[in-house]
Amino acid sequence: MRLATKIEAILYLKGQPLSLGELAECAGCDRSEVEDAMIELMSDYAHRDSALEVIETPTGYSLQLRSLYQNLMQDLIPAELGTGCLRTLAAIALKSPILQTDLIMLRGSTAYQQVQELVELGFIRKRRQIDGRSYWLEVTDKFHQYFEIDQISQLLG
Repeated sequence: MRLATKIEAILYLKGQPLSLGELAECAGCDRSEVEDAMIELMSDYAHRDSALEVIETPTGYSLQLRSLYQNLMQDLIPAELGTGCLRTLAAIALKSPILQTDLIMLRGSTAYQQVQELVELGFIRKRRQIDGRSYWLEVTDKFHQYFEIDQISQLLG
């Protein structure tokens, strides 16, 4: 087995950056062999049409998804939402559309950051209030698809 291929497998299985020393320990060889194999592996990835790449990070070497595919990851991998964020999302979903000022009164000032996170994840959208300073918040199609909810009113009715 080629050492570069073995290191690729180690990086894949560990799923986190590893130093040359850690790679050498996992591969059962010395550090200079790992250095040569890393150069070979990084060159392999640089010259192939792949969604993955091997990069050097401050904490070691990592096998990761190329940045070009980050948006695909956001669409396919479930978002990790904290309890507070989920409660804010639930309030928006139940009252949708709701004014951001009303939401803040319900949930507190931490909801500002949660709203921003929910917008970035695509679960809600903000639109400026026509006759005021606040924003209307409402859930998106992504929210309905992700939580497999056809109509919230059906759940409440």
